[in-house]
Amino acid sequence: MALIVQKYGGTSVADLKRIRNVAQRVKNTREAGHDVVVVVSARSGVTNRLVSDAHSLHPEPNEREMDMLLTVGEQETIALTAIALHSIGVPAVSRTGAQAGIHTDFAHTRARIVKVTAGDIREQLAQGNVVIVAGFQGVNQHNQITTFGRGGSDLSAIALAASLKADNCQICTDVDGVFTADPRIVGNARKISQISYDEMLELASLGSKVMQSRAVEFAKKFDVEFEVCSSFNNQPGTNVKKEATSMEEVVVRGAAVDKEQVKIVVSQVHDQPGTAAKVFQTLADAKINVDMIVQNIGHGGVANLTFSAPLEDAYRAEKAVGEILDNMGGGKVIAVDRIAKLSVVGVGMRTHCGVAAKLFTALAEAGINIQLISTSEIKISVAIDADKADEGLRLAHDAFELEKNTA
Repeated sequence: MALIVQKYGGTSVADLKRIRNVAQRVKNTREAGHDVVVVVSARSGVTNRLVSDAHSLHPEPNEREMDMLLTVGEQETIALTAIALHSIGVPAVSRTGAQAGIHTDFAHTRARIVKVTAGDIREQLAQGNVVIVAGFQGVNQHNQITTFGRGGSDLSAIALAASLKADNCQICTDVDGVFTADPRIVGNARKISQISYDEMLELASLGSKVMQSRAVEFAKKFDVEFEVCSSFNNQPGTNVKKEATSMEEVVVRGAAVDKEQVKIVVSQVHDQPGTAAKVFQTLADAKINVDMIVQNIGHGGVANLTFSAPLEDAYRAEKAVGEILDNMGGGKVIAVDRIAKLSVVGVGMRTHCGVAAKLFTALAEAGINIQLISTSEIKISVAIDADKADEGLRLAHDAFELEKNTA
């Protein structure tokens, strides 16, 4: 008998028909002789509606109250899923994140997991129950509900799998696995059979919507191998695991584009040591992730800084930087353009050269201008005009012949 953790995303539980489908899948797994812990997201569209309602009442809702509000979606789903299992003769109990022993820090709407005790999940499994846990949420030391940000149910599932020492963790979604690019944009994108933690982490943080990047980071840290698969069929998915030497044979594993980025320009700041440090420390304190950074050569004692940030953080970034500039005695900040971040990823980049040249050439020949560049050992990212995002992704996919990559 194995212990299996299955996570079902919002589209997998979007309506009652799909919740019944999830219940039947869980029953089949249990009848195969396995214990099952199920982690579920809010039903598709529910979280967006709740966010919209909050912003209709206040342009910048209190983050503690947002956590109280947004956890409603997952708690609805766990109860409905338990009831669906009861209807087909499967004993099941639902648990909130707090009841499942998921303890976090104090950062509302973007909390990080401190520890997972798993609550009474082991006891419930021993009694023959399926345990259904609300994803995306935990509780801090002050007994306040916290949430993990978009895609946080992935993190809940991986964390529980690690704590329970599960034999298998399945991230069940509306796609068949991880593809070389978004198949909705690139028609000849192929499913990847296996991918390393580092490659999956880069793709998840660079625009791939399959997994939350923090969940992949957690899986790597605690060595939780998992499978990304479809909740609508029984086909093998993509296994995410430790890097193997053979993985370096594929230079570029996949390509991704993030259309929810903005270019922020900080201008007329004092050209002196410590200026950039103060600006980016302010952004770090506000928990705003920045990526591509350019600082121009100063003239007349002033310089400009340009960086990219998530579109959803544009307002907070402008506000935070504006306040520190006032304290520094001058400068301006403005989010000037919505941009797209196009990236190619592969552990094979460590041992192969010419990747950047190939990407830059493909974009240049199509007349697509590169505004910012960021690199790591296994990825290259460029900022391009937002309206060129899909074209850029297809060009990158073709340039590296990713349609041939099924490894």
